[in-house]
Amino acid sequence: MAHTLHITNGDSVQIRDTGLEGDVLAWKDSLHEGPVPAGLTLDELRPLRAHYLASLDHRAESEILADLEHRDHILAGFRERREVVLWFEHDLYDQLQLLQILDWFSREPLGATRLSLICTDTYLGALLPEQLLPLYPARREVTPAQLDLASGAWSAFCAPEPSGLVQFALEVNRELPYLAGALRRHLEEFPAAENGLSRTERQILEALESEPLSLAELFHACQEREERIFMGDLIFFACVRKLASAKIPLVRLVGVQREGDPFAESQAEITPHGSSVLHGEEDHIRLNGIDRWLGGVHLHCPPVGPQDAVWRWNSREHRLDS
Repeated sequence: MAHTLHITNGDSVQIRDTGLEGDVLAWKDSLHEGPVPAGLTLDELRPLRAHYLASLDHRAESEILADLEHRDHILAGFRERREVVLWFEHDLYDQLQLLQILDWFSREPLGATRLSLICTDTYLGALLPEQLLPLYPARREVTPAQLDLASGAWSAFCAPEPSGLVQFALEVNRELPYLAGALRRHLEEFPAAENGLSRTERQILEALESEPLSLAELFHACQEREERIFMGDLIFFACVRKLASAKIPLVRLVGVQREGDPFAESQAEITPHGSSVLHGEEDHIRLNGIDRWLGGVHLHCPPVGPQDAVWRWNSREHRLDS
């Protein structure tokens, strides 16, 4: 077994090609979407995450569950290493993974193992091995203050009501300087007060308002609207399909769909109702209801249900209302 364990956000980060000593563990889970209820251990959370991730992917749920079990088994053996190095970026995908890992370590005696952090506003997966290498000497040992902050923010993220998360999103903390911005982006996925759209849904409709786009073009157009790119294509495509399959569709998919190819539809276009919702003349939730997990919050109501039961993000006042 190698003396060092490198944990990072995915297989695209070329740590193995840098010549650095150690094993690499990719922490692959899109925690910004799907259920992450409070109070669960990694063992208890795994089946929920595997079930959700299987709904997006063509892999079997059992295969995804086995991958998560293997990941957590490697993590649990960390005391056999001299050092665990965390490599993460500034975006929402990475920052939530970092919170989850630091929260787990906050309850684990480190013994003789050193826990270190590399956190950057550069996308690690885009770096060549020779560009990754200079980051390694700059790693810093994780502090008790960082563990405390991460644990508190993770608890707020997993809580069944999200009001406690707002403080973490609005107050930049030097211990984890990218966390506040990432969590603000998470809050923007709550339905907007003015039209019931998440920011991702709004960006999809904005991109389609001038002309129809292929789904690949739409994906890239929405990425260009992000300050910190965080969403992968599978979750993005699921969002588009949800808009298209709603009771009152806001998007129309045009083209031939082939099984196993989520980008096979030739084009997406905005519907008249989509345009009305985008401009605040109608409300997405009042038209179509909502059934979505954001962390520990389950946003759920039918179109005819009590609308005040759903948390909404007020971007002007920077607050959540219900």
